[in-house]
Amino acid sequence: AEELLKLNELAYILRDRKFKNGAISFESTEVKFKLDETGKPLGVYVKERKDAHKLIEDFMLLANRRVAEFVAKKVTGKKKLTFVYRSHDSPNLENLGNFALFAARFGYKINTKSDKEIAKSLNFLMEDVEGKKEQNVLTQLAIRSMAKAIYTTKKTSHYGLAFDYYTHFTSPIRRYPDVMVHRLLAGYLNNEKSADEDEYENASSHSSAMEKRAADAERASIKYKQAEYLEDNVGNEFLGIISGVTEWGMYVEIIENKCEGMIRLRDISDDFYVLDEKNYCIVGQRKKKKYQLGDEVKVKVKKVDLAKRQIDFTLIQD
Repeated sequence: AEELLKLNELAYILRDRKFKNGAISFESTEVKFKLDETGKPLGVYVKERKDAHKLIEDFMLLANRRVAEFVAKKVTGKKKLTFVYRSHDSPNLENLGNFALFAARFGYKINTKSDKEIAKSLNFLMEDVEGKKEQNVLTQLAIRSMAKAIYTTKKTSHYGLAFDYYTHFTSPIRRYPDVMVHRLLAGYLNNEKSADEDEYENASSHSSAMEKRAADAERASIKYKQAEYLEDNVGNEFLGIISGVTEWGMYVEIIENKCEGMIRLRDISDDFYVLDEKNYCIVGQRKKKKYQLGDEVKVKVKKVDLAKRQIDFTLIQD
């Protein structure tokens, strides 16, 4: 127990140093399901992230960083050693500018003058928004405004973590890039010559593509289970947050279980609503009533199409 407490102290120091150097703290919600013996969802909940999770994460980050730094600085003759790095570029300023405009509508300011100011602003935002109704919408949009991390043999820094050197050496779930890193490290510790860069760059590129496919599959499986859960809740009413607006409808995320569905504009009977793209809202043409991204609304589950993983809501109006 004493050793764990000491490790926790060190983890706090590592975390504090990381954020002082410009790392970004994105606490995205992880949806989990309570299942019966047949795999049918009985409930949906958000996984709580505790200090124990953070402690393990901080030491995994340290191991990943140190391994990357060790290989990057190890030179055979005049040549750098081939290695697989985890690279994360600075955000695209146009994407970030669009997000800053959106966040401003909730009263949050994003300073885009430099990479460090961007990170500082986003961390303040994540702190301020915690526990508020717009938290999930803003967090997801902030993550989408960032560049996507990739695997590459090119030694580049990791913007989101503010590390000059980074790789995936260890993780709670073993990935193929981890295995490549283990093989390369073992070889270099035995003074083997540098591996073929083209071979590992191709494998890194393939791993990045497969990572995206895996993330898409995970999202689809979560959406399926959410739809399956709401199948038994057709006709029930829930409070939700408007999470997206389009020309044909608005997306609403139920607050208590994070299930997202759509209200089609043609189904809102009190007026003819159109999209105001600039202001992230839909507006009634006669009464000028607005429904804005982040607004709280009451919805009724209208229909669920399990095969398409689609959930339709009806808007409950006052």
